[in-house]
Amino acid sequence: MKTIAVFSRCFTVLLLGCTLLRAAEDIVIADFEGANYGEWRITGEAFGSAPARGTLPRQMKVDGFLGNGLVNSFAGGDKSTGTLTSPSFKIERRYLSFLIGGGGYSNETCMNLLLDGKVARTATGPNTQSGGSERLQAAGWDMSEFLGREAIIEIVDKRTGGWGHINVDQILQTDRKPPIEQRDATREIAINQRYLHFPVKHGAAKKKVQVLRGGAVERFFDVELADTEPDWWAFLDVSAWRGEKLVVKVNTLREDSRALASISQSDEINGAANLYQEPLRPQLHFSARRGWNNDPNGLVFYQGEYHLFFQHNPYGWDWGNMHWGHAVSRDLTHWEERAEALYPDAMGPMFSGSAIVDWKNTSGFGTNGEPPMVSIYTAAGNPTVQCLAYSTDHGRTFTKYAGNPVVKQITGGNRDPKVLWHEPTKRWAMTLYVGFDENKDGKRSTRHTIHFLTSPNLKEWTVTSQIDGLFECPDFFELPVDGDAKNKKWVLTAASSEYLVGSFDGAKFTAETPKLPGHRGKGFYAAQTFSDIPSNDGRRIQIGWLQAPSPGMSFNQAMTVPLELTLRSTPDGPRLVWQPGNELARLRAKSYEAGSFVLKPNDANPLAKAHGELLELQAEFEPGVDSEIRFNVRGVPISYSAAKQELTVNGHRSPAPLRGGQQRITVLADRTAFEVFASDGLTYVPMPVIPKRDALDVEASVTGTPVKFSKLAAHELNSIWK
Repeated sequence: MKTIAVFSRCFTVLLLGCTLLRAAEDIVIADFEGANYGEWRITGEAFGSAPARGTLPRQMKVDGFLGNGLVNSFAGGDKSTGTLTSPSFKIERRYLSFLIGGGGYSNETCMNLLLDGKVARTATGPNTQSGGSERLQAAGWDMSEFLGREAIIEIVDKRTGGWGHINVDQILQTDRKPPIEQRDATREIAINQRYLHFPVKHGAAKKKVQVLRGGAVERFFDVELADTEPDWWAFLDVSAWRGEKLVVKVNTLREDSRALASISQSDEINGAANLYQEPLRPQLHFSARRGWNNDPNGLVFYQGEYHLFFQHNPYGWDWGNMHWGHAVSRDLTHWEERAEALYPDAMGPMFSGSAIVDWKNTSGFGTNGEPPMVSIYTAAGNPTVQCLAYSTDHGRTFTKYAGNPVVKQITGGNRDPKVLWHEPTKRWAMTLYVGFDENKDGKRSTRHTIHFLTSPNLKEWTVTSQIDGLFECPDFFELPVDGDAKNKKWVLTAASSEYLVGSFDGAKFTAETPKLPGHRGKGFYAAQTFSDIPSNDGRRIQIGWLQAPSPGMSFNQAMTVPLELTLRSTPDGPRLVWQPGNELARLRAKSYEAGSFVLKPNDANPLAKAHGELLELQAEFEPGVDSEIRFNVRGVPISYSAAKQELTVNGHRSPAPLRGGQQRITVLADRTAFEVFASDGLTYVPMPVIPKRDALDVEASVTGTPVKFSKLAAHELNSIWK
């Protein structure tokens, strides 16, 4: 009997081993690697006629799928719809695992498991708002209760709006439990310090986070939550709720994720001791403490302070979660970042706009004789509308106007209001980008326009005119030509910095030039100028979004240095001139002056003693007919050809005419970008570039005819953060 018992136990173990071995064998329902969908049935146009090979035209980058193919219903864009249905199959494993991404709309962008024609399981992608990621993430269903039954998989795209598509790949039957995600995972936190810190992993699937107080949503955002060790920590200011309890809710979270548990509190942001000292932190250009920044918004001067509001994603290295970030300077050089000025709300994320001081209190927002600071912004929900928020504490906090929106949607593309006071007509004027979708001869396109609106009180607006040809983020201001106050012209700029010069009667702008090129470099966009600069200053000061990445950091992008704009006469008419603001001279720590001299080919480097990480180069010279002047600033080549009257910065060529036989060049060198000015500012070349850390020298040389320098100097600069 003992022998039989031992044999029985051994046989049982053998059978169990065989069972486990069989359980390890997955059944592939579809991997979408073929040239077509095989026996899957297609309806509509959204899924095309075959699996996609990654990203489709006009789509953000799609990743996270396996192999070369996947289901991607972005064929034809988000407006297309359809279904993709599998042949019937028998459920033979405990779980169905798959990769899924795209839109997060139940019954509209989803994958369903059908039993007897009814939906037994369903899943969606993670995205429902602007931003988001096209990365597919692992998901799955427990199928154990359906073992032995016949089933069908149906992939659905019924949505025509934003995120109106679904991505699916690698559908498997398996006995290995997939990373099933919990829905609406929560954690209650008693708030006793200023900040909550959220763990961020760049490239992870974006999660939708809500912060609730008493059941009401106070904050919401998308974030690449780190399930394990984070790359960095995003912070949320919760000081307004100190002493209360908040609930953090995440739409989906892996069962084994440590993300919620790792959220911590402190009165300082994580990494504060190293703030602004990070290896790729720009030292001459403003950048946000954490996260992504893009367009400058609401540049306004009030009571000795320059306010820089900006498009900000505090929770990610990439674009998304658009807030209005806020920084303040008293000298246009050193900046102090403050709390977010505007948070996303039920009307949508906070897109670009402008800010003014309502000196006459036409809005009625002012109190105790103090004029309000008013921001005018785009709420980019559905519909897209223009709204107001106001501050009566010098821009420290803002209250959104209860009567928002003040400009309803004109088309799906209206945004970026720029507002100014027009004294001759005693009214406010607004420039607003409006895009019209058109279909000519079967070809879809967008007609770009700038609309002009007027208002007596900032709350009620009337469209008065429009002009075609400029795209988004308009700015509009008046400048004297050559400093002559009796000869002023209006300048209308676009996000690209292309511009028109003309006249304005308070309701209609009349262009007197063709559309003119603005900057001549790369990575410069959506620039705005300060409103309410004191009359005793009289300058028009501009800051642009400097598209200069800081890879591997907890922040991304920057702003240009403050730029002074003027209008100057040329043989072709008045043209914009860009020059670095004179405040930057305060940053000079050590100077290397070569003086006035003639530089010949093969001469020694006149700037051999110049050395530094942050540098300003100034050169004024009279070249010969075939002279080529070459500078090497921290390993970045910059040259000027007299014969071609052309400036080359890091291989990028730009026209740079001589002015009275002279050329004047200024170079600002930072850790992630250079800004170069030539031809007395008629040529402005921003250039994102990351010099090698050990390249700290400056060189000057010539070929061809000797060059007469009236000035050649290099200045080592201090950081704006010191």
